[in-house]
Amino acid sequence: MKTFANQNARTLDEALALAQTAQRNGQSVSFAAGGTDLLQLVKERIVNRPGAGVPDVLVNLKSVNGLDRVDAAGQGGVTIGGLITLTALSADARIRDRYTVLAEAAENVATLQIRNAGTLAGNVCQRPWCWYYRNGFPCYKAGGNECFSIAGENQLHAIFGGGPSFIVHPSDVAPALVALDARFTVIGPSGERSLSGADFFVLPRDDAAHENVLGDDEVLVSVRLPAPGEDVRSTYHKVMDRDAWTHALVSAAVVLDMDGDVCREARIVLGGVAPIPWRVPAAEQLLAGKAVTEALAREAGTAAVSGARPLAKNAYKIPLVRSVVARTVLALATSA
Repeated sequence: MKTFANQNARTLDEALALAQTAQRNGQSVSFAAGGTDLLQLVKERIVNRPGAGVPDVLVNLKSVNGLDRVDAAGQGGVTIGGLITLTALSADARIRDRYTVLAEAAENVATLQIRNAGTLAGNVCQRPWCWYYRNGFPCYKAGGNECFSIAGENQLHAIFGGGPSFIVHPSDVAPALVALDARFTVIGPSGERSLSGADFFVLPRDDAAHENVLGDDEVLVSVRLPAPGEDVRSTYHKVMDRDAWTHALVSAAVVLDMDGDVCREARIVLGGVAPIPWRVPAAEQLLAGKAVTEALAREAGTAAVSGARPLAKNAYKIPLVRSVVARTVLALATSA
């Protein structure tokens, strides 16, 4: 494993200053929170972010106070610190009661040991788990100019939004956050900015090397969730090829605003099928203003796969998405 320096920051300002100093000295730098993904990348000498190289300096954010909790925000919403562990997030009473989809997504990540260390920001910002990228191939994600999955082993790759890279976004909590209309708060040398999910995550056609807009000198410090309506219910459904320590083949984060059996509004975001959390507005619009029946839920499932473009070995994801969306929508709509 490459030798690197570990520097503990007491404040966000200090963390940014440490990163800038390292970069001025010609060193590559990465921010570390739980470190469950980052340290594996370092150990395997995989590029963390193209252009930055394998880091020479790790700036440890765990020593920054106040970023590991859920706080009340204005107008009844909440702000969730990026350093909160996935275990703490899933166990928080406010999150479980009012933002159930996020609690369920957090508790579906990997194993208990990883959830005890892994953080919200780390899960959202982890690098792809494509076997070509993780095994040192010079692909787009590693700064190269080829996606080896197109003509190779692509069973786990994207059926939506792919090209030129066909990775899938690995996060469980990201689809839940997008479904909840979260705002992502990013801090860097230029100050603070707040981004929607649509602005935070980026498709390969816009930036083949990255999955989000974070610069090498920026940190995702928190997410803010708006207050849910009284009749809003939500859930997360994940399909895996084994029981634990794996990512979703297909997942669905579903949020429904219900009036009896009528859906006022729906937000449906898929995981495991695209390079970003993949929202399906056609399915959402189909449900809006209608009583949710088994037939309508099936129609929503069919609408959710509109535009899918599978590769040679992952067409099985199309019926899987169709079924997951239909069953999850129906179960959630009839749960009260």
